[in-house]
Amino acid sequence: MFHHRWKHRPEGSNWGDFGPDDQKGRLNLLTADKVLQGIAEVQEGLAFCLSLPLDYPGGNAMNVNRRPPILRPLLRKGGVNMNYQYDRIQAGRPDVLSDDLAILHLQYSTQWDALSHVGALFDADGDGVPEPLYYNGYAAGIDVVGPSELADCGVEGPIAPHSTSCAHALGIERMAETCVQGRGVMIDLHHHYGDARVHIGYDELMHVLDADQVQVEPGDIVCLHTGYAEALLGMNKNPDPQALEARGAVLDGNDQRLLQWITDSGLVAIAADNYSVEIFPNGQGDGCCSVMPLHHHCLFKLGIHLGELWHLTPLAKWLRAHQRYRFLLTAPPLRLPGAVGSPLNPVATV
Repeated sequence: MFHHRWKHRPEGSNWGDFGPDDQKGRLNLLTADKVLQGIAEVQEGLAFCLSLPLDYPGGNAMNVNRRPPILRPLLRKGGVNMNYQYDRIQAGRPDVLSDDLAILHLQYSTQWDALSHVGALFDADGDGVPEPLYYNGYAAGIDVVGPSELADCGVEGPIAPHSTSCAHALGIERMAETCVQGRGVMIDLHHHYGDARVHIGYDELMHVLDADQVQVEPGDIVCLHTGYAEALLGMNKNPDPQALEARGAVLDGNDQRLLQWITDSGLVAIAADNYSVEIFPNGQGDGCCSVMPLHHHCLFKLGIHLGELWHLTPLAKWLRAHQRYRFLLTAPPLRLPGAVGSPLNPVATV
């Protein structure tokens, strides 16, 4: 198989299967039939908010490079546009106006990863030199670009009035354009493995699927409940990283049978209520392998979006109490062109 961006694709990948210029990945399987299957799961008319408040976890102890949102008012006619009384500029007007902006780290809280979030070094043109690439062969420095100067990164010091990075391909807007609505499938790891940090490989996952009689079919969006986000909420924006590192189940991205199941299942996305879905850092410790092998498999090879820090506990408890595991999920990210991730407010309807 040959395409204009690559001669060879990674082993086990689906590059090119959805077209030479595909940017949606496995979301191509989220068809109208899958939306109707999701709608068929709505029996009670109850909706669940699956987002944490976007100022959680709190602080930057979980990731020194990501900080809580900052809100600031805009200006109006030289005044502070928060509780702005319009009669200041036109006598007799009763209106009181407020308008603000946000400085928002897009992957601080409940989030989707874009397919441009994690790539890999891979020799796609056969010249013996690995190039930094993303899903379907889109190239770092060409399709996904960023600045070379530290001054153009972060929010330290003056901020230029223009963007300094952009995913011209595989930006989060491509995911948003699909609307991300379909049938969600809850896999309740917490019910079976409790609060302890447990590494979930293929055998552990199959135990849960068999015990709860859960079926994952092509086009489904899988949600993994571990109880992590519920514990995080209980810390009231003062997270304890050491306690959280020992909390909740995580997928073992080094388990090749688990990765093969993800490939074979046809699922279109995975959303977990923990921080990274998988063990992080992972790999063999000698520099030979990806530090995030499940991200590598899903984002880089298969075009499967990953969600993190979703708030799944109330929904998981309701589904178990009613002997159900499927629901209608509506979970589009922000349609923010060029971004490599996005917060969202996913909604489950049962």
